[in-house]
Amino acid sequence: MAGHVSWRAGGTAAKAYFPADLEDLCLFLKRLRTDEPLLMVGLGSNLLVRDGGYNGTVIFTHGALTTLRQEPEASLIYAEAGVGSPKLARFAAGLDLAGAEFLAGVPGTFGGALAMNAGCHGGETWQIVEKALTVNRLGELNVRRPDEFSLAYRHVGLKKQCDEWFAGAWLRLAAGNGEQSRARMKEMLDRRSATQPLSLPNAGSVFRNPPNDHAARLIQEAGLKGLTQGGAQVSEKHANFIVNPDGKATAADIEALIAQVQAEVQEKFGVQLVREVRIVGEGQGVGSGK
Repeated sequence: MAGHVSWRAGGTAAKAYFPADLEDLCLFLKRLRTDEPLLMVGLGSNLLVRDGGYNGTVIFTHGALTTLRQEPEASLIYAEAGVGSPKLARFAAGLDLAGAEFLAGVPGTFGGALAMNAGCHGGETWQIVEKALTVNRLGELNVRRPDEFSLAYRHVGLKKQCDEWFAGAWLRLAAGNGEQSRARMKEMLDRRSATQPLSLPNAGSVFRNPPNDHAARLIQEAGLKGLTQGGAQVSEKHANFIVNPDGKATAADIEALIAQVQAEVQEKFGVQLVREVRIVGEGQGVGSGK
């Protein structure tokens, strides 16, 4: 999985499946054991798979669920889960539709953005979702309204507990000006490039921002910039990023560094930082110490 997550670290998957398209994915799920552990992965930009690997099937949506179109109702865009979020932002701008510009700064696929209510620069994914398309373990598709989900900061969950994954969604956007949208996206991307360690393997923001504060400020004030664990390092450019600068960090190194940052911020400020990144798989984050 190190080759399929942006941290470039992690163990192996027992099985992997690369669907051809949404129909193929549905057929695959219909034939799969209902108790088979499943992990949906886009570009792996918010994911760490432990060094012991994932004992189940990983389904890769990027390169498969790629439909992107404007609906007959001009203000609606339909995008499948494997579409890159920046591509979706550019597509909307090309149609002179406004409201999706922030997605240009969200790494990974649109499916990931839906699953965690990703956002930046004042925008959040579910602010523009009209309805979502999900697929369940039986390969059945369901159209879901936003009110069927519990929506919060960096969290999305169906109110009715069941195994479903996002296959796509329809976005309701406002009439805009493509030139202005592209200028805003460029400004956001320039700022992102200037403040984030984009040249090094990372998974984006590691922690959610606490209420009325910023995780990066707390980590920096705790003196943790540059802190290392094995091959993993708290970025010296942005304190809420953990990087794998030489490509030698293990998943255990990264997980141990996450835990150390949490412990020190808790001790110094009494604030419990909540992970934004998802950690799955076998083994524990004990660090290699190398």
